[in-house]
Amino acid sequence: IYLLVGALALQIAFGDTGRQADRGGALQELAQKPYGAVLLWTLGIGLVGMALWRLSEALFGSIGKDGRSARKRLMAAVRFAFYVFVAYSVLSFAASRHQSGGSSDQQSRDATARALEIPAGQWLVGAAGLAVIGAGGWIAVRAVLRKYHDKLRLGQMSHRTRRLVDVTGVAGGAARGLVFAVAGVFAVRAAIDYEPDRAKGLDDTLRSFAGTPLGPWLLVCVAAGLVLFGVFSFAMARWRRV
Repeated sequence: IYLLVGALALQIAFGDTGRQADRGGALQELAQKPYGAVLLWTLGIGLVGMALWRLSEALFGSIGKDGRSARKRLMAAVRFAFYVFVAYSVLSFAASRHQSGGSSDQQSRDATARALEIPAGQWLVGAAGLAVIGAGGWIAVRAVLRKYHDKLRLGQMSHRTRRLVDVTGVAGGAARGLVFAVAGVFAVRAAIDYEPDRAKGLDDTLRSFAGTPLGPWLLVCVAAGLVLFGVFSFAMARWRRV
C-alpha cells in the first residue's frame, strides 16, 4: 500500500493531479491491473493476517523485555482494531469493485465535523490532532535513530543488505512520520478555527507539500520516502523477529 500511495503521489507531483494518493486510490490502481481481483483479495487476506498477528501480541505478548507489559499489549490491541478496519475496507472493495469507502480527505472532514458537533468537540479534535503530531514525531525520531534494529535479525543480513535496509528504514520512516505530523497540524487548525474542511486526509496532506515554497519537489521527496517505506516493509516481513 505504501509503495502504491508513494507512486501515486509522485505522479501528482509531476502533474497528474487526477490521481488519489491514499488507500482508496491504491485500491483503484490495483483494480485496473491484470489479475486485479486476485491482487485485491490477496491484499485483503494479508491485512487479515496483520490483524491476527497484532491480536496474538495483545493476547500472548510480543518480543522484547517488556513484550508482555500492559502498555505493549494495549498498543497491539489498538493496532489490531486498526487492521481489522483496513482489512474490512479492502475486502469490501474487492467484493464490490465499485467503491473504496470514499477518499481519505472526505472521511477526515466528515469525522471532524461529527466530532466538532459534540460537547467539547473542539478540545477533542485538538487533542487528537496533537496526538497525531506526537505520533508522527515519534515515528520519525525512532526511524532516524534506527530503533527498528531491535526488531530485526541483523545477523542474517549481509553488510550491503543492512545498509540498504537502513536507507529505506531511515528515509521511509522519516517521510511517514512527517506526513502524520502535518496531518495532525491540519486537525489542530480545524479545531481552532472550528472548520471541519481544514482537516485533511492522506491525499490532501500530500498535496499540501506541493504548495510550500519548495514547490512540487518537496512532494517528490516525501512521495519517494513513502515508496522507500514500502520497500522497508518488505524487509521487515523478511527479517523481523517474531
